[in-house]
Amino acid sequence: MDYKVQQTKLANNLGKLLRDNFGKGPQSINVIISIPYVLVYVRGFISPMEQVLLDQNQELTVKTTREFLMKTIDPEIRGQIQGITDMEVQHIYYDWNLEKQSGIFVGVCKNTSPDDLLSQYDYKAKDRIHEEIIHISEQAEKAPRFVSSYLISPRALIVFREGILVPIEQQLISLGFNETLRVAKRHLEGEMLQNNIHFPLILQSKVIDTFVDWDFDLDNSVITLILKPEE
Repeated sequence: MDYKVQQTKLANNLGKLLRDNFGKGPQSINVIISIPYVLVYVRGFISPMEQVLLDQNQELTVKTTREFLMKTIDPEIRGQIQGITDMEVQHIYYDWNLEKQSGIFVGVCKNTSPDDLLSQYDYKAKDRIHEEIIHISEQAEKAPRFVSSYLISPRALIVFREGILVPIEQQLISLGFNETLRVAKRHLEGEMLQNNIHFPLILQSKVIDTFVDWDFDLDNSVITLILKPEE
């Protein structure tokens, strides 16, 4: 089964999974399979109940509810990816942009070596993007210990940060406030990423969506930029 067929099948299956669990599926799903990554970008995804809550300025309630729902369906997403692509997901990251009714899933799978990644997904503006990501990280928490990034498609850039948690965040995690911390960090860093004016200039591409998620156990984070290249 070639990648295009896999991408279409995965989009259909995940659309049904989201519809079954949220009461409404997304209007569109775009899947990029680029070993060892699987990126799923959804648009037009707000359930009727969520829209009622958003109309009542209950954005935090919607975000918190989605955090718990995603924990429930995480194993099913991994299973769909492995069943269709035969790629075993080691880690999965996700985030939502409620204003744009969009969302992202990034699956990191067991496959290729780091050296292969560096050559396969390299791009000219990497150093400048890393500098900007470090600057944003310093404003929100602290400079990461390590940054890497991969242009897996002309329309998708993923950035990994390692070593970003500060002591107070680590203490909150140890006390069981993982989801509260995640929602707070999404709000803070999400706005900083969305409002960044330098990414389009550096990448020479319109940035149509930005997302961020964390793995607190591994002390790392994945930022995703959805791009529209200049013609």
